[in-house]
Amino acid sequence: MPTLWWCRRDLRLADNPALAAAVETAREASDDVVALYVLDPRLWGAAGDPRRAYLARSLAALDEATGGRLVVRHGDPRVVVPALAREVGAEEVHVAGAYEPYGVTRDEAVEQALTDGGARLVRTGSPYAVAPGRVLTRTGTPFQVFTPFRDAWVTHGWRDPVPRPRDAPWASLRSDGVPDDPGTDARLPAAGEAAARRRWRDFLTDHLAGYATERDRPDRPATSGMSVPLKWGELHPRTLLADVRNALHDGLAPSDDALAYRSELAWREFHADVLFHHPGAARRSLRTVVPDDAWATGADEDRYLAAWAAGRTGYPLVDAGMRQLLGEGWMHNRVRMVVASFLVKDLHVRWQRGAAHFMAHLADGDVSQNQLNWQWVAGTGRDAAPYFRIFNPVTQGKKFDPDGAYVRRWVPELRGVEGRAVHEPWTLREQPAGYPERVVDHAVERKVSLDDFERARRT
Repeated sequence: MPTLWWCRRDLRLADNPALAAAVETAREASDDVVALYVLDPRLWGAAGDPRRAYLARSLAALDEATGGRLVVRHGDPRVVVPALAREVGAEEVHVAGAYEPYGVTRDEAVEQALTDGGARLVRTGSPYAVAPGRVLTRTGTPFQVFTPFRDAWVTHGWRDPVPRPRDAPWASLRSDGVPDDPGTDARLPAAGEAAARRRWRDFLTDHLAGYATERDRPDRPATSGMSVPLKWGELHPRTLLADVRNALHDGLAPSDDALAYRSELAWREFHADVLFHHPGAARRSLRTVVPDDAWATGADEDRYLAAWAAGRTGYPLVDAGMRQLLGEGWMHNRVRMVVASFLVKDLHVRWQRGAAHFMAHLADGDVSQNQLNWQWVAGTGRDAAPYFRIFNPVTQGKKFDPDGAYVRRWVPELRGVEGRAVHEPWTLREQPAGYPERVVDHAVERKVSLDDFERARRT
């Protein structure tokens, strides 16, 4: 009887413990492995075009890697997976554990249906180096602050990467087919495990050295760009951690750079851990920081949100970031913080509106990372930036895009403005043609936010 490997956020063949377990079980039974992906209409419908396009391309790459044996079935996994297990007589369905709210509920339902049919769901591994819920304080409670979490996470450690199974005995089975690529205006990177691995190798060779200082520069290609492959599981974080460790040991990167990259992966695992313990954080603030009347509403909220989303706030770094999001389905992390702070603390729009816009346009849109990063900036989450930490879009631009190269790349109306003046076009004798006036005055709105914060503290 065949064994099912149900892939979800692990669209790869290397370093895939669930796949390795499925292949081992099949070989012991001298049988085949069914490589299954279920196109869940709930998740497909909730995703924006960049995520749908990237997923379709990644599935096509996985289908090619399995020799055209990827079985794609369309429908509710709670129905599709048990039905396929019955169809082929499978006794085991192997998966990597899910820890986000929807995934947990879905897998519990699938597990019960499989059990009722005489089969079982076998969880091996997860999309993380350390599965959410495993790193706890000495008193057995979840960590609330990142730095002690990171230290405990490092102490806990993780296993080495799992070798790719050789000559996996793929089963041939009817497939509904890889979904059609819906297309997108965003210029996405090449999808699939092989393409992700090539980009990762290039980063290790060219940009890991210097990462600690260069990663905050949106004007330079200094980040790894691995957020998209990590979202879809084309590479596992354990693989990245092992390669960074080896680069450090081989003298290819200074310790500051290797540790800085490891710390960024730890942030990803921290946010997943927070959401696991607080599933409501996907929609609700974990703490209140300003009174309800502090938020923009009605026509004002809509007008502010529209200007921000279109990259027409009059603040060049903010506008460049929002246009990069539309152009690439991705945004530099430093700029993500700046544009999020601007929406929440300059325009007084609730973080949930911004998070929803990001999820609609990011190819790497991931519930735990997106929502908890927004809560970090908004000051409402665990280990949040204090609410009074308000990013100044001008000083941030001058510090991290000192020559204005990033702004000019994404805001063509400002390409004729030389030097650092590009970050303050309102100080020029003439406003550059086609570029909007500032939608608000940052200094004024900063004071409004601080006053709102103090009002909340006094109540």
